[in-house]
Amino acid sequence: MRRALILSVLAGLSLSAALLIADDKVFVAPKAYHANTYPARDEHPLEHVSIAADPYDLPDKTAGVFRVPYKQAGFVPIRLIVSNDGDSTLVLSDMKAELITVRKVKIRPAVPDDIYRRIAKQGKRPDEPRTVPLPIPRKAKPSVSKEAQDEVEASGFLARAVEPHSTQAGFLYFDVEGISNPLAGAYLYVTGLRDAGGQELMYFEIPLEKYLSYRPGH
Repeated sequence: MRRALILSVLAGLSLSAALLIADDKVFVAPKAYHANTYPARDEHPLEHVSIAADPYDLPDKTAGVFRVPYKQAGFVPIRLIVSNDGDSTLVLSDMKAELITVRKVKIRPAVPDDIYRRIAKQGKRPDEPRTVPLPIPRKAKPSVSKEAQDEVEASGFLARAVEPHSTQAGFLYFDVEGISNPLAGAYLYVTGLRDAGGQELMYFEIPLEKYLSYRPGH
């Protein structure tokens, strides 16, 4: 009786541990606050919309959030936060974002396949021997782990609308490989937002220098 009880408890603990491990692999987005609480933002009071950009460019910000080493792969993750203070739905289905560097280089967000290819390339050792394809049909092995793919897909900006008096957020990944200090003097340019009647809002221009120069408490 006692042995059965002990085994039952151990089984329960093993199951709990397995669930914790499984949950640990699931991407959990950081809590999003109103866009006007972030240093780098653009507010349109007459349209009742605010948009903020929150780069995740430092180890203390990415730790505990991402498993994929985006920086090493040449990407900078920027979290886009959209707050709607109006009384009608804000439509995002045509929204476009562009990172414009200080040298006027325009960068569109990377699509998942671009990120996967770069991650796979980074994962290969320089001394890894090249394999010559055999003339025999073989099942292709995924070069990026399922956990990495799930993170990229789950962390992206997925919202198609923002309900009245609410906020939506998600990450955009910009390929800045070879660009020194890509955020310095850069802007995030956002267009294509529409009100419930289909009227397009004015563009949003978010200076990322405000993020770089922000000092809490000052």
